[in-house]
Amino acid sequence: MSLSKAARQIDSLLRGGFTQKEKLESGRVELPVGSMVLASVLLGAVYGICMGLFAVLREENPSFPQLMATTVKVPLLFLATLVVTFPSLYVFSALARSRLEASSTLKLLLAAVTVNLAVLASFGPVTGFFTLSTDSYSFMVLLSIAFFLVSGCVGLGFLSRALDRVFFSEEEEQQAAQANADKAAAEADPVAAARSAARPFDDKSSFQRKTSVPAPRPGRSIMRVWVAIYAVVGAQMAWIMRPFIGAPGIEFSFFRERGGNFLKAFLETLAGLFG
Repeated sequence: MSLSKAARQIDSLLRGGFTQKEKLESGRVELPVGSMVLASVLLGAVYGICMGLFAVLREENPSFPQLMATTVKVPLLFLATLVVTFPSLYVFSALARSRLEASSTLKLLLAAVTVNLAVLASFGPVTGFFTLSTDSYSFMVLLSIAFFLVSGCVGLGFLSRALDRVFFSEEEEQQAAQANADKAAAEADPVAAARSAARPFDDKSSFQRKTSVPAPRPGRSIMRVWVAIYAVVGAQMAWIMRPFIGAPGIEFSFFRERGGNFLKAFLETLAGLFG
C-alpha cells in the first residue's frame, strides 16, 4: 500500500467515511483492517521519533538506541492496549444488545485507535520543537503525557459517537415497534389509519409518545465503564513499557524493572518539574 493511499484512508476515517450512521445502524463497519493497522504503526512511529529525539540530542549520555526503541514502542503501546481491552468492551456491548458482531466491534476499536494516533502524530512537530528548545527531562515527560491525554480523549470521543449509533434505547425500540404496528394497521384498514393520522393527539398514549423525554442510550453507559478500563490499562501498559524518553544519567535499556505505578511516577515527575 502506498503512503498516498494510506493518507487518503486516514483522511476518510477522520471525516467519518468509515463510520456512516446508516452502516453502523445496520451493524456494519467496513474498515480496511490491514491498512488501518499499518497506518496505526506509521502514525505511532512518527510520534515515537519526535518523542525519542530528546534522548539523542541531550548533552548528558545521548542515546540513539532509545530513539529506535521509542519509535517501536509507541505504536506497540496502543495496539497492545487494544488487544487487552477488546474482550471487555465486546462483552459489555453484547449484553446491551449491540448490533455489531465481534469482528465489527474490533474494527470500530481499531478505527478509534487510528484516530487517537493520528492526533498524537499531529503533535509530533510540537514535541520536536520543545526537544530543540529545552533540556528539561521532566518537562518533556509531562508534555508527552498531556499530548497522550488529549489524543486519547479525541479517540474516545470518536468511539463514543459511533457507539451512540450502534445501540437503540428502550424508547426507540418501542417507537420502532409502534411504527411497525401502525404500518400493519394501515395496510389492514386504510380508512381508519387516515382518520388516526388526522387526529394524532386524540388519546393520552399518543400524546405521551410525542412528548416523552428520550431515554439515555445504553452505549453511553458502556462507554463510561470502558473508558475507565482503557485509561487504567493504557496508563499501566505505558508504565510497563517504559522508558520512552530516557532519563539522563541512566544507561539505555529497552524495558526497566517492574515496580511502582504510573500515578506515583507522574507525581514524582511533576514534583521534579517545580522542585
